[in-house]
Amino acid sequence: MAHRADIIGKATARAPGSCGELVQGMLHGDYFLVSCPIDLYSSATVAVTPGSGRVNAPVDAPKSRQAVSLTLSLFGRDDLDAQLSLSSPLPRGKGMASSTADVSAAIAATAAALGTDVDKSPTEIARLALQVEPSDGIMLPGIAMLDHKQGNIAKTLGSPPPMRVVVLDFGGDVDTLAFNGVNRDGALNRLRTDFEEALRLVEQGIRSGSAEDIGAGATRSAIANQQLLYKPQLETVMRLADDVGAVGVNAAHSGTVLGMLFEDDNALAENAVSRAWESLFGIERIYNRRIVGGGVTTIETSGKQEEATLWQR
Repeated sequence: MAHRADIIGKATARAPGSCGELVQGMLHGDYFLVSCPIDLYSSATVAVTPGSGRVNAPVDAPKSRQAVSLTLSLFGRDDLDAQLSLSSPLPRGKGMASSTADVSAAIAATAAALGTDVDKSPTEIARLALQVEPSDGIMLPGIAMLDHKQGNIAKTLGSPPPMRVVVLDFGGDVDTLAFNGVNRDGALNRLRTDFEEALRLVEQGIRSGSAEDIGAGATRSAIANQQLLYKPQLETVMRLADDVGAVGVNAAHSGTVLGMLFEDDNALAENAVSRAWESLFGIERIYNRRIVGGGVTTIETSGKQEEATLWQR
């Protein structure tokens, strides 16, 4: 553990988790997903000290440790060590972007501890995160579209209208690396029409502020992806969503959770939570959260960092 006097810079950053994705698939040979960020955040604190490029991190956070190491290397700071700590309410293996949020926050905290203005380069955070593993687009502002494997697409579609999502966790988990390591290009190409329509509806909903269009697009994508990762509870959740006034459903396309999407009406969402506990077999956890814009935020910095201008494309 470094002595306080040895610390050159220290920073804390946070990144949102997600309720799966609004859309995920393949278009024109490129993989893509459309993020569904929610107001549950992972935070990372990084302190940098003189050293030789070593990263001390929690033993259960090898991905975030790698992210810090990549960030130090990006800035040519192999003369420093880093101490990483993480805090997150996001469960792992569910499709709630727990790893991406940890990794993105760790990258941002490391960069800020080095004195860089990380908030101006979310695409650089995405590029580094994709070197660690296939990633959600929660590090990009607003509702974002990201090629979660190769990074060929990375753009913001716009800000979400006021919406809530009731996140349903039926247990189990999915290994994201293993899932994304399987070639499903044939099935993805056969579903291209569904992905095009789902994306069109979500983009239209973002432009017009229509939660209904976003819900319709997300539902189309969730149904299409049953051919890729089947969720036995989807039809039951869709019926409940209709009964409780949701505008649609969405899914963690490489995870286990499902979501019921609402306009920003907490009374409707809370009623849906009660109904879900009563009627859904096997439910383990439920979260009633707002959908928010993505992006990583530096929330605290200290130390004697030197200004750097290395976040250039």
